[in-house]
Amino acid sequence: MKITALETFPVAPRWLFLRIATDEGITGWGEPVIEGRAETVRAAVHELADHLIGRDPLRIEDHWQVLTKGGFYRGGPILSSAVAGIDQALWDIAGKTYGVPVHRLLGGPVRERVRMYAWIGGDRPSDVAELAEEQMKAGFTAVKMNASAELAPIDTPARTAEVVERVAAVREVLGDERDIAVDFHGRVSTAMARRLLPLLEPLQPLFVEEPVLPEHSGQLRSLVESTSIPLATGERLYSRWDFRDVLASGIAVAQPDLSHAGGISEVRRIAAMAETHDVTMAPHCPLGPIALAASLQIAFSVPNFLIQEQSMGIHYNQQCDLLEYVMDPEPFRFDGGYAVRGSRPGLGVDIDEKAVRRAAGTGHRWRNPVWRGADGAFTEW
Repeated sequence: MKITALETFPVAPRWLFLRIATDEGITGWGEPVIEGRAETVRAAVHELADHLIGRDPLRIEDHWQVLTKGGFYRGGPILSSAVAGIDQALWDIAGKTYGVPVHRLLGGPVRERVRMYAWIGGDRPSDVAELAEEQMKAGFTAVKMNASAELAPIDTPARTAEVVERVAAVREVLGDERDIAVDFHGRVSTAMARRLLPLLEPLQPLFVEEPVLPEHSGQLRSLVESTSIPLATGERLYSRWDFRDVLASGIAVAQPDLSHAGGISEVRRIAAMAETHDVTMAPHCPLGPIALAASLQIAFSVPNFLIQEQSMGIHYNQQCDLLEYVMDPEPFRFDGGYAVRGSRPGLGVDIDEKAVRRAAGTGHRWRNPVWRGADGAFTEW
């Protein structure tokens, strides 16, 4: 079997899909994208195609090594995201070739269902209690919310209190048998994190995500030592080398993204590294159906898994949602807040190619917001 073509499709709301074709008629799908940089990643995918056309798709590890290391200049989010989508598609082809789900090729399942969480509140969180109640009624046992909108490097007592009050309102709705994850989203300086974390401790978040920006990861150890709240990070880390020092800092949860961090091949290795540090996995996935399907293959196959993000109803999906591009929504029906292990081959999702091609005719130019503080200066989104 040989690879014959790679096609990419920018589809709303902000995704990029990849289709890899073979001369035996088996196709694989991947989702290589950096949100807001879809066209840049798309160009990288087509540059990398030179290494793939005419070659055996089942040599997944060899392709991963060549694609990531065959160029003199390596790494970074664009290249690792391009490789991630290719890697997903190659695993999809492998599973379809052998007639089994990808998790069976990764050593077999270690669990029968995967706990999922839902997003509430949006970028500038509001109505969080009502939205948490809706998700609870939908069967979810965990939700995630942004802690705040933009914050000053050291903000006022009033802004600090607002964060705590929002989380407290959700805790009151969910009670003690369900969980809240709180995303600082890199909007919080180290100083503000030190102020907020002790105040959130009585509310016992499942974890606090991205307590500081990735470039300030050197501060993670001091934050870990200052709080009983489990700290999570990793959506903006792109390889096991990026995770090496972060895992040693004492974080509780690693969050690599299957569409950013080198795909299934690399995230599986990150999970194994995390296990040696007693760190659990909660893969980042506010993206489309292919990225989620790939994430679930990891979730079913790695022992140190905690919970899985998914994007249905997330505030980014304004034009269309997760199920717009799939033939059958069954793999993404969550029973009591859990995804149930399936037996479909490959990534386990059937992509509606006609819908994808139609949507790609329009495409998108999604960009993340650029926020400014009260003084007019740039502030973190």
